[in-house]
Amino acid sequence: MLDQIHLLAAVTVLGVLEQAYFFLQVIYARRLFGISPPKTSGPPEFERVFRAQVNSSEYFPIFLALLWQAGLFFHQGLAAALGLLYLYSRYCYFTGYRTSSSERLAPIYFSAGVLWILVAASALGILHSLLSHYMGLNVLQLLTA
Repeated sequence: MLDQIHLLAAVTVLGVLEQAYFFLQVIYARRLFGISPPKTSGPPEFERVFRAQVNSSEYFPIFLALLWQAGLFFHQGLAAALGLLYLYSRYCYFTGYRTSSSERLAPIYFSAGVLWILVAASALGILHSLLSHYMGLNVLQLLTA
């Protein structure tokens, strides 16, 4: 079983480390601009770092669920590769947003596209699993025949 999930686990750990990095950037920005918790407003530079971290955190559970579903039901390697692309685009989003709010747009669109591909892979994998388990249909066999 572990050989079927090791890539997903590695991408998950990288994602958690990325989230930790984003959290640390907010702490550094708070210190730099003198913004004490629980305040969430301040200079635009602080607010952009804070919003980038919050936005990334909001999407992280969605990403994890799709990563694991696509990996378990469709293909671990493809899901892991898409996961790495997603994490890279989120990093680009974070660094772009920190610079300027307009710099976040291309990476956010790209990361949303990766999530949609993970949705499709998850849905196809789950559908295939349900059809083969409950109806005895092997969709892949039908497509190649």
